[in-house]
Amino acid sequence: MHRDTRDEIRTTLHALEAHLAGWGLRQFTSDETYFQWQRETLTPAEITALHRQVEQKCGGSSADEVSFYDTTAHPNILPVLYSQRYDYYLAIGSRVADRIGGARSILDVGCGVGILTTFYARQHPDKTFVGIDRSTTSIARAQEHAKVLGLTNVRFDCLDLDHTAPTRSYDLVLATHALVQAEQDPGIPSRSWNTFERASDRQQQADFERRTGIGPRLDRLSALLSAKGRMILFEKTRQLARRVPLQRALAARDLGLIEQPELIRYRLVKEISDDGPFYVLGRGTSRRFLWDESPEPDEGRLFDRATLKTGLTDPDAPLYENHWPSAQRAWEQLHDTHLLKETTSQEPDGRQLHIELGQAEEGVYLYCANTWDQRQLVIVEPARTVMLESYYQEIASGTFS
Repeated sequence: MHRDTRDEIRTTLHALEAHLAGWGLRQFTSDETYFQWQRETLTPAEITALHRQVEQKCGGSSADEVSFYDTTAHPNILPVLYSQRYDYYLAIGSRVADRIGGARSILDVGCGVGILTTFYARQHPDKTFVGIDRSTTSIARAQEHAKVLGLTNVRFDCLDLDHTAPTRSYDLVLATHALVQAEQDPGIPSRSWNTFERASDRQQQADFERRTGIGPRLDRLSALLSAKGRMILFEKTRQLARRVPLQRALAARDLGLIEQPELIRYRLVKEISDDGPFYVLGRGTSRRFLWDESPEPDEGRLFDRATLKTGLTDPDAPLYENHWPSAQRAWEQLHDTHLLKETTSQEPDGRQLHIELGQAEEGVYLYCANTWDQRQLVIVEPARTVMLESYYQEIASGTFS
């Protein structure tokens, strides 16, 4: 059972902050101060080389990714680049360290330079840790830092999970931002534009697991778990179209939920990242919760006919606007609807897109929905119908951006 008292959580966070400082990482609250520090720390040539590596990594080959991580492990570049992920380390490092529990042997997959792996080893000196990564330079940096810290309970191996699996079993396997590298993969679409449900299509599922590489990686990792072993997984799969096939891949390998999945928000230097879910997984009797394939609770405004015209401070504002999954429920609640225009099309990226313009008791509305779970409902007064008609044409013609 993981610790849950505020004092213990605060203690873990303070220890993690001190650990990150030992790596030279800094926390920034603005882009301006971060990039000023970057310019003061790195030479123009190093910044140019780093930008070039980033461009090659995005959409590049496996070799390009390894080259990127080799470059970022350089002593000058490492603290500058990884400071961008400072809040990520706080969010994930504290949660994982708090859940290591009774595990005696822990495998950290895609450990990189070992920033979090060495933290876990420091927090749990009575346990054995192994970190693996395919970047030789990252592994060398991890080994060096572990030696500096005097850690004798952690080992780092250069190993590409796509080709070779570790040979022993572990009580706990950690995989955070390590298994689903295809961040631009859209996932699996819903059955149609008016539902969030996915068909149980074996071929679609197999294609997703092959494209993202999650299938063979999960096969290797699940085979490494000891009889009562657990897995902690955190990937960039928050969108329902990616979350559902990931969850199905886990269930197919007899991995179920020990805790309710947690959606995590943390700050990157340039933006806020809504990420996850954070999964704690086990087999058999350790599983306590059922998989949920419905959209996450969103921030869409509740639909209330009685308040449509109240609280407006901008005369040009719509009576109601919702860009969240709950827009579908609001659309379904409209009264006495009369369609003016509608179209359903198949987009080049595989989306099925539906757009409709109509009248209802509540006002003139525009509703958009597609099979990648995007929903939008806008309601305006009848006098502004022309504005919605123009919006409709832009979306239908593909000129809206």
